[in-house]
Amino acid sequence: MSPVDRSRLPVPGPDRPFHFPRIARRTLANGLELRAVTHSAVPVISIVLLVPGGSSADPADRHGLVSLTAGLLDEGSRGQSALDVADRVARIGGDLDIEVGADAVVVGLTTLDRFYATGLALIHEIVSEPNLAADDFNRIRNLRLERLRQMKDHAGAMAERAFARVLYDGHPYGHLGLGTTASLTATAVEETRLLHAALFSPAGATLVVVGDRPAEEMLDAAAETFGGWRAPASTMVIDRAAALAPPPAVPLTRLGVVSRPGAAQSELRIGHACAPRATPDYHALLMLNTILGGQFVSRINLNLREAKGYTYGVRTGFDLRRGIGPFVMQTSVGTDVTVPAISEALKEISDIASARPATADELSLGFATVSKGYPRGFETASQVARSVAQLALHGLPDSYFEDFIPRLAQVTIDDVSRVAARYLDLPRMTTLIVGDLDKIGQSLPDLGLGPHQVLTPEI
Repeated sequence: MSPVDRSRLPVPGPDRPFHFPRIARRTLANGLELRAVTHSAVPVISIVLLVPGGSSADPADRHGLVSLTAGLLDEGSRGQSALDVADRVARIGGDLDIEVGADAVVVGLTTLDRFYATGLALIHEIVSEPNLAADDFNRIRNLRLERLRQMKDHAGAMAERAFARVLYDGHPYGHLGLGTTASLTATAVEETRLLHAALFSPAGATLVVVGDRPAEEMLDAAAETFGGWRAPASTMVIDRAAALAPPPAVPLTRLGVVSRPGAAQSELRIGHACAPRATPDYHALLMLNTILGGQFVSRINLNLREAKGYTYGVRTGFDLRRGIGPFVMQTSVGTDVTVPAISEALKEISDIASARPATADELSLGFATVSKGYPRGFETASQVARSVAQLALHGLPDSYFEDFIPRLAQVTIDDVSRVAARYLDLPRMTTLIVGDLDKIGQSLPDLGLGPHQVLTPEI
């Protein structure tokens, strides 16, 4: 055996081809789409129900209603209490969670394979027959009102709310899922019942099952359990397509400040509404973001953190959705360096689109950063199930994951420059500061962004 040379780093081997398992499909008479994937790593099964229409489906005067209603699903069903439901989940070694995003509600359960039928029945029950009881409603609403009170002391939460508002104004993406104190206080339990009947319907929803069984067998069991699901009538109308409308062309505010007297740091957001998830430029945007602010060695982090010492970390991202999602840079910096940090961030965003385009070395490193760890995102049944649900939500083809790395490898420097010039539009960007206005106010004109507006986030 030859001795190991420890003076040099080992040379990485060639990438192994990534294969995503076949997705079996079936559509039930009630409109529910079923998708199943055989995943034989461990004897567990993951069930994910995707219901399109997340917080963007909130009625205009009832922000937070979708999230509040979804939060009641595991608070009891068919007359049983929340403790009964929790006990049933525990008895099958299950992990139940409910998420509300901008575009969808996702109900997921992972359990042992031998409890597949029990898990299916449990998901069906809590989604189709929740109690939506007045006592549970009051308790959950009070907990959320308490969270909102706590958020008033949290700079990041204030920034998120104010930023969504100035970017999207009255658009369905212009508020956060938790709602506001005013909207939650005005909400009645009967409204959760009306919204539940209108939103939680099999038509348009997708049920994904992933486990160590033949796909057709999993589909048969899912069809038997969910075939009789019928949504009750509701007088509430949910516009699931409202979020697809374009947001305002120009944000309400170019330079906004949420004043926090005495704050030692400034919470920063810079960005604008950008593109939908279905854009054909998705892979080029991903590479652009990785180089600009999507990894530790990104340009903006090396500048603001390593070179200038303004922050502990800064990142950028394209939060792409069914409708037009935003590009966002976010960080927190010392109050005394607020203005120079913003200037440097804007310069980095501008330079990658013109004066200092991406280099071959940056593109190569960015590709390795994204591609080398890509298969890790599909190791568990839950990861595979949620990935398949994302295909359904965004209308992506079954071959999407298998094609991902080859398509990423085709992104060129010219592609990165093109999408940077097209999607990073400085004149349309909003710069938002949550910080001590008394200390930073005099230096804000140095940014050259015009007069600032003082904002008050609605919490």
